[in-house]
Parts: sequence; structure tokens; C-alpha cells
Amino acid sequence: MTLNQQLCLQRRPSGAVCKGDFCLTEAEIPELEDGQFLVRNEYISIDPAMRGWMQDRESYFPPVQLGEPMRSLTVGRVEASRHPSYSVGDIATGMLNVQTYAISDGFQMRKVNPEIAAPPSWLGGLGMPGITAYFGMVDIGRPKSGDTVVVSAAAGAVGSIAGQIAKNLGCRVIGIVGSEEKCKYTTDVLGFDAAINYKSEIIVERLHDICPEKIDIYFDNVAGRTLDSILPFMKVFGRIPLCGMISSMSGRPTRLANISSLIANRIRLQGFVMSDYVSQLHMAVEKLQAWHHSGQLIFKEDVRTARLEDFPEILNDLFSGKNKGKLILQIANT
Repeated sequence: MTLNQQLCLQRRPSGAVCKGDFCLTEAEIPELEDGQFLVRNEYISIDPAMRGWMQDRESYFPPVQLGEPMRSLTVGRVEASRHPSYSVGDIATGMLNVQTYAISDGFQMRKVNPEIAAPPSWLGGLGMPGITAYFGMVDIGRPKSGDTVVVSAAAGAVGSIAGQIAKNLGCRVIGIVGSEEKCKYTTDVLGFDAAINYKSEIIVERLHDICPEKIDIYFDNVAGRTLDSILPFMKVFGRIPLCGMISSMSGRPTRLANISSLIANRIRLQGFVMSDYVSQLHMAVEKLQAWHHSGQLIFKEDVRTARLEDFPEILNDLFSGKNKGKLILQIANT
């Protein structure tokens, strides 16, 4: 008898998550019905949005309920199928949660080709982060050749790709990161034109030096004080794709002292999520894949082989900046 392990939310965390916020449960896998298939999860995506999903508040997704498995995107292998479009051995990705096995009817699932890219890349550059970066930059940022673009969390899963997309479209790109190592990575490896270490440099002072003609697009992954520092440097009719608010995920949001800049400079600030573009996902993946294969887009995954119960510790690494690229949990002994 094969048992499914699930990591379920046991209490709503305050501050950093801990193992006591979750419980590991085991249950027998039910028989498949017609139109269903069984996936053995191999890789689990670790994303900033998870921290928000644990809170009892309205958002673009309902909160994870106490006693339910933690929500997550995964990549896994089909082990049994009664679905006409999925066969044993297929690799599939979707929202299958922090568990070892999942049954799906195919809703919002995608088959992926491991010959095009390794399975972790379908949770990174060819998955939610890459697609999010693409639509946030292209559809909301609307870059033009010669634009000045600033990206926060620029060494992270979304920011690193958003910045590279802007470079591919002829922009001058500055990244904001949290270490000298990440500064070198964004400039020397990803090809950004400059980088700011917000932990050792004052953002406003650096922007005066490197953005004398101000900023056309600010791709925001953090909000908070960084966003407030950027606002006075935006050009008239500048664009701000608001992708994430990682700075306030585990604490109180920062009040914006410079919010009047939105009106004075007629700045477009727009929040968005990947699900806004479900009907266009294929187009984004094709473009990202083409850039990747031509060497114009670098993916970096930080894959941690661990048990399900190690999920809280790995998630906390995301908020402390210890990850290097897209953070992924590979389920041990798969």
C-alpha cells in the first residue's frame, strides 16, 4: 500500500514560519476515477506568495485553511492514469501542493518536455517566475529601446528574468540586490548595467549617480521602503509593474512618504498575477524558451533536496535572501 504524505497548515504563523505551524500527515491514496491521473511530486516550488497564503485574509487566492495541505506549484511524474491526455511517465506541472502524491483531473495542469529543459526549470524560468516576469515587463512595463529600468530583488527568480528581458529589448537595466556577491552576479553573469546593494548602500544616493535622467520602468518585487525610495526618481508617465511585496510579507507594511509622486508624475502602478494571462501562457513560454536557447536568458535554480517537514526552514531562506536563484525543494528519496 502506497501512502501519501502531506504537509498541512496547523496554525497561522506570526513572523517567520516554523515547523510547529505545520503537521505531517499520511493517508492512503484513493483509487483513480475516469478522467483522473496520479502524479508523484518530485519538485516543489518555494515562493514568496506562500507566506501570504497562510494568512486569513482575502487575496487573489483564498487562504490555505487550517488542516489543508500547503499550497504550492510542483513538477512530478505521472504514475497512473485514467485521463485521455496524460500517460504514465509524462512530466506534469501544476498546483499540486506540498505532498508526495496528488490526483488531478488536468485542470490548470501542463505537460512539460524534459528534453527542452530540466524539470526544475519548469518551476523557474519556464514556469511561474519566468511567465510572471515576461508579462509584468512586456505588458505592464512596456519597455522601449533606450529606457532605463530598475528591478528590485534582481537576483531572485522573477527579478533576474525581468531584468534580462528588459536587456533583450534594448533597455539599460539596474538591479537592486542584498549582497556584493549578488551585485556581481547581476552585472557579470546576467548582463545588467549596474547594481545597488541595498544593505551597504543608500538607494537614493546611488540613484542620483546612476540614473541622472530618472527611471522609465521600475519592476517591483519588494514594495516597502525600496518602492518609496524609487518613486521620486520615476519619469513622467513612468510604469511600475507591482509583482511582489516581500518586504511586508512577515511584518507591517511600510507607509509610503512619496506616494504623491504617482500623481505628480502620472505614474502607472499596476499589480498583477500570472493567472491574469492564462490564455497567453503558451506565447510567453515560447518566447522565454527561444531566448534561453539562444543564450540571451539565463535560468538559475537553487534546488534543496529535503523532506517535506523541512519546508518551513527552506521558505525562511527565501525571506532572508539566502537563496541563489529560484528556490525549489526536491523531495528526498524520489
